[in-house]
Amino acid sequence: MEIFSPVKEGKVREIYDVGDSLIMVATDRISCFDVILHNIVKGKGTVLTQMSRFWFEFTKDIVPNHMLSVDPADMPEYFRQPGFAGKSMKCRKLTMLPVECIVRGYLSGSGWTSYRETGEVGGVRLPSGLQESQKLPAPLYSPSTKAEIGDHDENITFEQSIDYLEKRFPGKGRLYAEKLRDTSLALYEKCAAYALARGIIIADTKFEFGLDDEGNFLIGDEMLTPDSSRFWPAAEYEVGHGQPSFDKQFARDWLKSHDHNWTMPEDIVEKTIAKYLQAYELLTGETLTV
Repeated sequence: MEIFSPVKEGKVREIYDVGDSLIMVATDRISCFDVILHNIVKGKGTVLTQMSRFWFEFTKDIVPNHMLSVDPADMPEYFRQPGFAGKSMKCRKLTMLPVECIVRGYLSGSGWTSYRETGEVGGVRLPSGLQESQKLPAPLYSPSTKAEIGDHDENITFEQSIDYLEKRFPGKGRLYAEKLRDTSLALYEKCAAYALARGIIIADTKFEFGLDDEGNFLIGDEMLTPDSSRFWPAAEYEVGHGQPSFDKQFARDWLKSHDHNWTMPEDIVEKTIAKYLQAYELLTGETLTV
């Protein structure tokens, strides 16, 4: 059996080059505030991979994606070991565009912080008097740079994203910036409407895109997972304060209110994966065993 080693490791994901494609493995690591915690959240990688699979299939009418298969039979023998079960996705190789595409439907997180300080989010002036967690007049696209491990993403304006992309892709900065914005908003609107009908508000999320060898534009990385999105229970939604959630905001909130040394107690770990699983089941109608 051929042994493979990751060619790239992120905070949560490991990427393996298997020749004509990549295997992207979502581990059970969890990161908060750009720090990898000491805890392992058993089953988390399976939720991330299978939820991305669901959304990639759901949105392929809007934009093609990098997913080739989540079936271990389609992967080298090394990835058929139990430790990879459910966590691995065979993907097309892409040249990733170096912008994180954040779409906000509600005023929360860093968007709420920015609004309180400046009245703007991502360089866009918003109406005065908005409250925390309030639904925005229209979904808002606010890009950011893609940081390396240990660094922080930097929020930028749409115009700055044009310049940022132009440096990497001369002559195509505006074309790619507009494509990123328009595709991100289309994806959010379709998926947010679907999720709301299933009892979940997608308050915000982030997408990443890339180009294949022929220059085609695809969505890659993960998609609308509890790691990359804020999921709120619609039945409990109330404007004016933070919301209960189905995502890792639960873990973030615990860390902010306790001394921790980047370690959570086991009961918080168990509650975290329970929230991830609940979100998966509500959104997909499927049950996962982890």
